[in-house]
Parts: sequence; C-alpha cells; structure tokens
Amino acid sequence: MKQNLFIPADILLPKERDAASMHRWSVVACDQYTSDPAYWNAVEQTVGGAPSTLRMILPELYLGSTDKETRINDICRTMETYEGEVLETIPSSFVYIERTMKNGTIRHGLIGAVDLEAYDYNRGSQTPIRATEGTVLSRIPPRVQIRKNATLEAPHVMLLIDDPENRMISLTAERAKKNAPCYDFDLMQNGGHLTGWLLSGADAACVDDAVVMLSDPAAFRAKYDDHHSPLVFAVGDGNHSLATAKACYELVKETIGAEAALRHPARYALAELVNLHDEALVFEPIYRVLFGVEKEPLLDAMKAFYPPRCGGDNLCEGDNFCEGDDLCEREQENAHRFTVVTKDGESTVSVKNPTAQLPVGTLQAFLDAYLADHPEAECDYIHGEDAVRQLTEAEHTVGFLFEGMSKDGLFRTVVYDGALPRKTFSMGEADEKRYYLECRKIR
Repeated sequence: MKQNLFIPADILLPKERDAASMHRWSVVACDQYTSDPAYWNAVEQTVGGAPSTLRMILPELYLGSTDKETRINDICRTMETYEGEVLETIPSSFVYIERTMKNGTIRHGLIGAVDLEAYDYNRGSQTPIRATEGTVLSRIPPRVQIRKNATLEAPHVMLLIDDPENRMISLTAERAKKNAPCYDFDLMQNGGHLTGWLLSGADAACVDDAVVMLSDPAAFRAKYDDHHSPLVFAVGDGNHSLATAKACYELVKETIGAEAALRHPARYALAELVNLHDEALVFEPIYRVLFGVEKEPLLDAMKAFYPPRCGGDNLCEGDNFCEGDDLCEREQENAHRFTVVTKDGESTVSVKNPTAQLPVGTLQAFLDAYLADHPEAECDYIHGEDAVRQLTEAEHTVGFLFEGMSKDGLFRTVVYDGALPRKTFSMGEADEKRYYLECRKIR
C-alpha cells in the first residue's frame, strides 16, 4: 500500500474573503483558554451572527456543559449550511501561509492533507508521523462524538519537519507567492496577521519532492546514527485532534472495509506543516494549576512522594538545599525547580536527584498520583505565566511554573525515547496557536 504522506486537498474557503469577514470567520483552537470564559465570550461578541468557524467547533471550556449535546447537533447542522451557502471549493491545492505574530516575527506554514495510514500516536511507534507527547485516551471520545457525524473538518493540527536548511518551506513560498493572496487579514483577540497563497498544479510538485527527501532512510540514519524508521512529521500541536481523526478513520474501516476506506476522504486530515527551525516558532512550557487544594498539604504530599535522599527529604523548599551536606549541595545542579504560586505569593521548591529528564516529567508523575488519590482536586494546563498568576488569585488554587524544554532536541528525543510526557510544551502562547480557517469535506 502506497502512503502519500502529505498531499494537496480540495480546500474549502469562504466565498467572502474580505478582511472584515475573515476576521470574524477565523477563531483560535478549541483547546485554548479552557479556564477563561471571558475569552470565549469576547469571541462570541466579535462574531455575532456572521459565518464563523466558532459555529463549527466546541470550545473545550464547554465540554462539561449541560447543553453539550445541543451544541454538537448545532455544529453538524451549521457545517451542512456552510457547505452549501458560505464556502467554495478550491480543488487539489495547498495553502502556503505567513502568520505575523504579535512581536512582529513571521511563522511560515503549508496547509495540506496528511495520510492517517502513516500516523500512530502510541508511544514507541515507528510510523513516519508520530506524536511528540503522550496521548490522553480519555480526551478522544468527546472529540469523536463531534467528528463522526461532521461533514467538514477545520484543522488546528501543526506538524513539524526537521529541515535546518529550510528547503521545503522556502521553495513552496517562492512558488506560491507568484500568485495574489487568497486571504489577508488581522486575526481576532491579539492573534496577529494571517496571509495565505494557493499552491496547485505543477508548482505543487515541489512538495512531494521535499517529502521524499525528508523520508529518505539513509539520510535519516546518517543524521541520527540510529536504526529506527524515519520520523518525517512530528505532531507539534493538535495531537488529540489528529488522534480523533485517526479513530474516526478506523470506524470507517470497520463500516466499509479496509480496502474501501483507503479511497475514503476520512483517510486524510488537514494539517499545517511548519519547520521546527522557523525562527518564529517558539516552544513555551505548559504550566499546571490545581483547583480545590491548599498549598501546605499539597507540598506535604509532594515531599512524601519523592524518595528521601542523603538522610533527608528529596524535596527542598526555598533556594537553599541542606546546608553543610556535600552530597545534597552537589545535587543542586541536577535538581528540578518549581515556582509555587498562590494568592499569597510565590515560593520555590526543588526536587533533588530527579529520575525524569524534564522538570515537567518530574512534576507530572507526582500530580498523576496526587489527583488519583484526591478526586476533589482538578488540574488544568495553562499557557503563559500571567495566566497562571491570574488564576491563582482565587482561593484554594495552586500553580506551578518551571523551565521548559529546548526545541532543538525534539526530534532526537522522540526518535530515541518516544513521546514526551503529555502537555510538555506549547508552540507559542495561547493567542499564537493555529486559528481555524481552511475546511475540507470528510464525508
């Protein structure tokens, strides 16, 4: 069976693509601002009654709402209406995009259809397309509930390529920008500016050539000194959405058979391809905020979780380790440090001799155990230090800040170690995430 890792698609775009219409049409990924109803209320006010991808998604803020079923039914009806009245088809095309961020840098991307036959989110998979972080299986069924009856998809998935010389994206940019932009507008809610150009026909052949280059086993092994299968695309954002598309494709296989499913539109999913080495692509830590907890009992549980070292606790509070203990002082360099944030201020805790490679892994191991024993507590994953500090102004709330990972080692880590702990990093802050825009038929 031939795998076509990344191909042009029949892209659906709004018929009305003036700046004002597109400003209302395009909204940020559904898994952002999950603890910030004010953000989504502001989006509602901006959109009003205009056509918008807001009507095609369920912001995860509302996953636990009592009217979730009604919202999902409305989404499916809206898609059918939009397909007939709002959208037009641009056949067999890629879309090259430039996203001007709020700091003035430009992130470059390419929209196309990725082959789900080549994707496996399970840890240790050797498929050409792999997850970079652990997949939380419980997050897939609610998304399947929406997608399985949907007629359209709009992506917030971002795939990463390891292309230090930027050959693929620069070549597609050169060819696509011979044409006039197909849209050019300001994104809402501090999202920056977005411009897109269509790439089709003979000009699009360069994409397939570049994917073949990235897939070459010999070049991959020479680069990584490894005997694993090539990692061509690493899922940087939207892994649970891509996992949902995969789950729905497997349902199609069960219904019509594997051979017929290979020709079904559900085999593919729209995604944006971004070079890991793009200067505007910034990795940000995803912080943790716990609700329904008190700081001191939480830190006591944290201290009990980590095995004792050097005759004392493995968790130290403040900046000082066990003074006078040479072993403990030597362990400072390897310790994982966390800033604990509450309404009463901030403090520092350090875990000596961590077993995880990253601070987020050390913290998440504790949180998984703590939350299992304390069902009254809840944890949310938050982008941005300011957002953490704002949330922790409330009673019974504790936040954790920590150092993030460097993006340069991402591919090597995934190749050798498999997926990272879930919610390890974010590609930019919440308002820098991909906004929904292009659509594609999936039924």
